[in-house]
Amino acid sequence: MKRRTLLKFLAAGPLFGTAGRIHAAPPKTMKEVEALQANWKSFLAPGTATPNAAEPLKLSRDEWRKRLSPASYDVLREEGTERPGTSPLDREKRAGVFVCAGCGLPLFTSEMKFDSGTGWPSFFTFIPGAFGIKTDFKIVFPRTEYHCARCGGHHGHVFDDGPPPTGKRYCNNGVALKFIPKDGKA
Repeated sequence: MKRRTLLKFLAAGPLFGTAGRIHAAPPKTMKEVEALQANWKSFLAPGTATPNAAEPLKLSRDEWRKRLSPASYDVLREEGTERPGTSPLDREKRAGVFVCAGCGLPLFTSEMKFDSGTGWPSFFTFIPGAFGIKTDFKIVFPRTEYHCARCGGHHGHVFDDGPPPTGKRYCNNGVALKFIPKDGKA
């Protein structure tokens, strides 16, 4: 994506952030958000094994290139950005869990997702322990960037224009995610 196009889109982002809808009735309190975070495993298909964030996955550049598609490699390992509107996961509506495309770490549940209107999968909260954060200045002004706690893969940026009660929008690149449906049917 060209920097000028990205800057224009980011400038318009706050216009769309709270216009979206959440898949189920949105939590009204932070206590309900915390309950959603605590019960994230209920969104997994029975018997689904998931990795632990405490078990880091470190691979060489060549190993990552073999493991990931070129688009996923660009986002996860080079901190790139996919074009808005290109990810089918932005339109994913089934119950389940979104995991890191690099290492399989669970990051979000389907009930944490909302339609932000930005063209990227967006979430108002995440599974505890899933991310590390840092500040980036790639487009001059500071943004909060988040990375997978297990493999360090770049996922996106968090903005303060999401729905209540968190007010957050975790704007995630779709190619950095894989979706595991609760019913086990891919």
